[in-house]
Amino acid sequence: MDQTETELIAAVLRGDTASFEPLVAKYSPRVFATARRYARRDSEVEDIAQEVWLKAFDKLKSFRGEAPFEHWLMRLTVRTCFDFLRGHKRNRESSFTDLSEPENDWLERFVAAPESASEHADAAKLLVERILDKLSPAARLVITLLEIEDRSVKEIAEITGWSVPLVKVRAFRARAEMRKIVAKMARDKYL
Repeated sequence: MDQTETELIAAVLRGDTASFEPLVAKYSPRVFATARRYARRDSEVEDIAQEVWLKAFDKLKSFRGEAPFEHWLMRLTVRTCFDFLRGHKRNRESSFTDLSEPENDWLERFVAAPESASEHADAAKLLVERILDKLSPAARLVITLLEIEDRSVKEIAEITGWSVPLVKVRAFRARAEMRKIVAKMARDKYL
């Protein structure tokens, strides 16, 4: 007979560390999928996932059971990803000539005729990933949660621990940061 999550958590808190394994097995795909949105290299994704599980085990006593375990775990996962972004903030400067030919073609088409740019979605996706890589950690986090994961401002506030007004301000600033990056890319291309 399978134990419920509540029973597994209670067993772990009593000292039965093996009871944590079914939770890891059940939620690892979700943790990895979320980490992949914030890190590109497999080694970084694995590091983030490992950090999430270490923190989850260490902080399990703080889980109050008011919300499902999955919500608590995903909030911890997003915060760990944000910490990763802040900790690995590196010079993301790259010249426009670093763009691949499909990205370059898509950007040229977008500058010439923005309404027809959706025809080349793969190149656009690559370009969006490149732009996200250049964003500050907070901007990347809020854009990923808001635009890619399609979460509400209230959900983002709950996940990050920020206030609703702060989420709105960071979203506004993140969009402005993205516009500057795209403008710089276009300017570099034509200068």
